[in-house]
Amino acid sequence: MDSTAVIATLQQAVPGVAIEPGTATDQPTIVVPRDRLVESMTALRDHPALQFSLLADLSAADYLPRAPRFEIVYHLVCLGTPGFPTGGPTTPRRLRVKVRVPGDDPRVPTVSEIWAAAGWLERETWDMFGIVFDGHPDLRRLLMPEDWEGHPLRKDYPVQVRMVARASEPLQLSAEQFAANIVAARRIQRKDHGKTTE
Repeated sequence: MDSTAVIATLQQAVPGVAIEPGTATDQPTIVVPRDRLVESMTALRDHPALQFSLLADLSAADYLPRAPRFEIVYHLVCLGTPGFPTGGPTTPRRLRVKVRVPGDDPRVPTVSEIWAAAGWLERETWDMFGIVFDGHPDLRRLLMPEDWEGHPLRKDYPVQVRMVARASEPLQLSAEQFAANIVAARRIQRKDHGKTTE
């Protein structure tokens, strides 16, 4: 399935969405508007002809001084259903989804309720690029120390910085905080699979 077929199916599933084909030649690529991201990603996962059930990766690119400045890049995988006549795709395939984000409003909705794996990837992207994922349940530093200033993968980040981390101790959680994090993660995972009980 090429990007044209994905776009046609997605536009039927999400009426009125303006999707552009990407220019990549290595795999099908589409560009989705950020205000329709959650609807589009849900359809990509749930539509019987698409079934992109796996979020393999999520990152960003900074194209300063271009406007819009940032692109969020999602790599999705359809695992296929070999030997099982479901009417859906029978062979595995990949899709790259891009979302353009302006530099003066670097935010996009979270997809962590669609794919639980997005939680860590969105935290890393926020940490490195400063792009806020609205609705993320725990958006905080992941790679840099808690007291780090700025976002190191932005093109306007000072290259020759020699900053000593002010925090010398790792973040410590109480047993209760750790347990609460596990319960919250399970709640998101169950929500992904359509279950509402704990």
